[in-house]
Amino acid sequence: MKNWKRSLLSLMISVGLLATAAPVMAAPQQPALKVDNENVEFAMSAPIVDQGTTMVPLRTTLQSLNVKLKNVQNGTIHVVIDGKEIALKSKTKLINGVTYAPIRTVGEAAGYEVRWDQKSRTVLLVSKVTGEAARGFMWEVENNGNTVYLVGSMHIADDSFYPLRSEIEEAFVEADYLGVEIDISKAANEEQQKLIMNMGMYQDGTTLKDHVSKETYAKVEGILKRNGMESNALDAFKPWVVETTMSSLKSAAAGYEAAAGIDLYFIQKAVERKIPVLELESYKSQLGMFDGFSDKLQEKNLNATLDNFDTLDDTINQMADMWKSGDDQQLLELTNSMAVDPEYNKAMLVDRNIGMADKIDGYLKSDKKEEYFIVVGAAHYLGKDGVIQLLRDKGYTVVRK
Repeated sequence: MKNWKRSLLSLMISVGLLATAAPVMAAPQQPALKVDNENVEFAMSAPIVDQGTTMVPLRTTLQSLNVKLKNVQNGTIHVVIDGKEIALKSKTKLINGVTYAPIRTVGEAAGYEVRWDQKSRTVLLVSKVTGEAARGFMWEVENNGNTVYLVGSMHIADDSFYPLRSEIEEAFVEADYLGVEIDISKAANEEQQKLIMNMGMYQDGTTLKDHVSKETYAKVEGILKRNGMESNALDAFKPWVVETTMSSLKSAAAGYEAAAGIDLYFIQKAVERKIPVLELESYKSQLGMFDGFSDKLQEKNLNATLDNFDTLDDTINQMADMWKSGDDQQLLELTNSMAVDPEYNKAMLVDRNIGMADKIDGYLKSDKKEEYFIVVGAAHYLGKDGVIQLLRDKGYTVVRK
């Protein structure tokens, strides 16, 4: 596989952090809300994004769904839907005297699918219709009374990925814990932003121009100008950050973003269910991996993305189709393609897979007899160095679901 495809694969199904790192440079506008393609008008208060969860003014939103609000007591929302009283356990937030609640909790309770349209930054509530759900990737492992579900994520996605098939949703409903690479809903907090800036920016007074060839820098300038940005907008950043930003520009143009990604989808649901979110890695370890790439590899990866900047859209769509169809063979081929560069493959997959498998082994050996729902990049699971093979080497039986 060409280097640029391998680079994009890392953004889409291997590393969660970088799906959120580039967009932090500019805060997005607040989301809008549509119900079956009709705009919901908010007279005073508007929807907000709170730590990765879209929160909406509760009363106005329920009225637009023909749902009656009875009251909100101790974190429980009491509503009447089709004449039946229902209690929704969910986090609420009081802002300027207005009660806010997660749109997914409200929308799904009222019988709607909750989708996201990146181009218009709009939450879409769509009346549920019968259709084929996305298959995705999920495996099951059991030991000592514990069950671990292994779900392969696409870190950036769009509304066409949803609904997920019922087996995946049902497995999550039974889970006591959600496990992810890192909790990307925290990407915008001050500590994480400081870490990204400290590791991703030059601290010695030099700039990108001092670390890449004139030809590489000229390509960066050209693409930034074509996308309405200043030609020197990324001068302070290292090549691996610039590469990520370029990939993010193209994925966003194609309608894919982290806000609709599989891991963030389940992080939001875990927050609503109030179950613990376990991190198998850390922001520092993921950033450190990229920052540890040799200068030669960083520029090589950057050039691969720059040289094929105008051809990324089709590949994003192909990867999306692969995920939605649950094509194991295609996923294996994509994963194996990363082995072409030993330095890249060892850092991106081999070393990280070992750490993930060891943590999952710990969950399986626990005496708690609980269920764990693990969502990490799909590229981590298959192949001779994949998490599934590592677990099998430890004596576990892993079953594709």
